[in-house]
Amino acid sequence: MTNFEKWDKEFRAQNMYVFNNELNGLLWLKVRAICRGKQIKQFLESSRIELISTTLAEQNIELFELLENRSDAFSLLDSYLKVQNHEWYSFKNIDESQLKEDLYKIQHYVWGGDQNNSLDKYLVSKYVKEISSYGDLERKQVEIAHNAWNYVQTSWYNNWTSYLIESLFKHHRRVVSAVGEIKSVDFFIDNNPIDLKVTFFPVKYMEEKLKQKLGKKELSWLKKKAKEVGITVDESFSDSQKMYALSEKLQELGHSAILNELKTKRKEVVDDARANTMELMTWLYTNQGEMRFGSENRLFLILVDTTDMAQSWKMKRAFSLIEPRVNEYLDNFNSSSLKEISFTFKKNHYRSLADVLFVVKE
Repeated sequence: MTNFEKWDKEFRAQNMYVFNNELNGLLWLKVRAICRGKQIKQFLESSRIELISTTLAEQNIELFELLENRSDAFSLLDSYLKVQNHEWYSFKNIDESQLKEDLYKIQHYVWGGDQNNSLDKYLVSKYVKEISSYGDLERKQVEIAHNAWNYVQTSWYNNWTSYLIESLFKHHRRVVSAVGEIKSVDFFIDNNPIDLKVTFFPVKYMEEKLKQKLGKKELSWLKKKAKEVGITVDESFSDSQKMYALSEKLQELGHSAILNELKTKRKEVVDDARANTMELMTWLYTNQGEMRFGSENRLFLILVDTTDMAQSWKMKRAFSLIEPRVNEYLDNFNSSSLKEISFTFKKNHYRSLADVLFVVKE
């Protein structure tokens, strides 16, 4: 088995841990980062390298094997990957300043359906298979359009805030972009392959930890506290409606102390997670969705507004808070920044390197 075949096999098996601290594996990943047709052609021209192979797959193998025997392999690859006028950096000639302003036009973060399913599946389940009368369906046009618009608007917000946040990393002097958009690698920090995960504080993790602190589920605790002061809620409401209704009634009737107690407990959960990042990172790996599973090195950028966690979605456009934290993190990145995580998923054991960067509004 050749070295190329060895690393290709490990990559396809999602065994990303073996690439850490392996120069030959790192070389394979960086060659993979330029494996698209346009990029490999540009790299060959800039590096004055000629290949015999004609197909892209064969060129990828030939280039890797050629660079294995060159002492300047990494300097050639890094010089190319750091060029800021590559397609990724100047994607569709985006006006980043205007984009950042446009993000503030989004006034609510609402999914037209749910974020776990594609819009077409939601529309089929909600309207196509539920409504047999065409007249009834026709009367749903405005509702359907509203759902579709909410889905598109929220997806647009997520896409471009993620792009801009990733750009903050990729423009830093210590970061080399994987411009070919390798699966499992967004960029390299000091030759450490990293998959960036931008997320809000995980809801299920918050629920688990709150239950431990409150002695029961958050909603049950709030219902009990509300009942003590003579406030009830319609049991036909959904859980989210119950939470909203109880919170509004408690506020209206001057029982904000109960809500402040709950807010304090939520902040304690966040503070505990910041103090014990190993537990949180392990939880994040273990509780991945099966369709998006990965064991690659990860940097979790967690955005949270502890003053009102329901408004944490706005943190994705808070670049005045995000940018200094990202730069501070990268300026101080060192060999011990990434921690080894061991976790089990679907009865299989994995190892990864990871870290958490919190951006918190307090």
